Amino acid sequence: MNVSSWNGQQAPDPVKLGLIGFILVILRGLPLAILVFGGLIVLLAVRLIERPLFGVQRPVTPYISQFVCRNAFRILGIDFRTSGELMQERGAVVANHTSWLDIFALNARKRIYFVSKAEVAKWPGIGWLARATGTVFIERDRKKAKEQTKVFETRLKAGHKLLFFPEGTSTDGLQVLPFKTTLFAAFFADELRDFMYVQPVSVVFHAPTGQPDRFYGWWGEMEFGPHLLKTLGARRQGAVELIYHAPAKVSDFENRKALAAHCEEAVRHAHGLARLEK
Repeated sequence: MNVSSWNGQQAPDPVKLGLIGFILVILRGLPLAILVFGGLIVLLAVRLIERPLFGVQRPVTPYISQFVCRNAFRILGIDFRTSGELMQERGAVVANHTSWLDIFALNARKRIYFVSKAEVAKWPGIGWLARATGTVFIERDRKKAKEQTKVFETRLKAGHKLLFFPEGTSTDGLQVLPFKTTLFAAFFADELRDFMYVQPVSVVFHAPTGQPDRFYGWWGEMEFGPHLLKTLGARRQGAVELIYHAPAKVSDFENRKALAAHCEEAVRHAHGLARLEK
């Protein structure tokens, strides 16, 4: 498929569960719900103590999120593997975006905080979960650019690793779309440029045996419910692979376009190789 022609409107594969599939939905879905919502309750309880004592610092709650995400893959039966070293420097992480499963995968290996559009904060369920886990919400308003840069600076200097999806949308998982450079502009602000690094990460999903390669992809107008049921009800599961690349120092690049191109190339190259090696 030509990347430039992507419009995210491919028809999704039909969801066919059968009796065994519905049984698996229950056997996996109930423990997963208990894990996620139970973890959220514990996180909120701990945050009541953590917030007044440490403010923007979160010395405990990120470990709760990481525990939930790691065990979510154990419940789902999806193999989880990673390679590469985690960035020690202060800065951001950028990755390609295949589906809602990316959130679990990226949080399972590294304690991170997602950067999301402001509308997500108002979504029932997902919005509450996002706020509780420290997601940074941004508005597409140039008038608030300086204010948002200040938020980034505060979080980054507190040691938070912020996670961006520069493609701007989720895909079928078979390719990496061109990275939008807009988000990279904030990294070049005077308050951030000199100390900030960006670590590219390739997220690769390997479909279950006998299923289409795009099995885990979530794109276009696909609804969350059917995709969740398909994932829970899969008789066989595949794998998700995270490949961490060398961090790039922002001040080593001339501008946002150069940095975005560097990160995109690293993510795209490893993603293509990993899919060939499946």
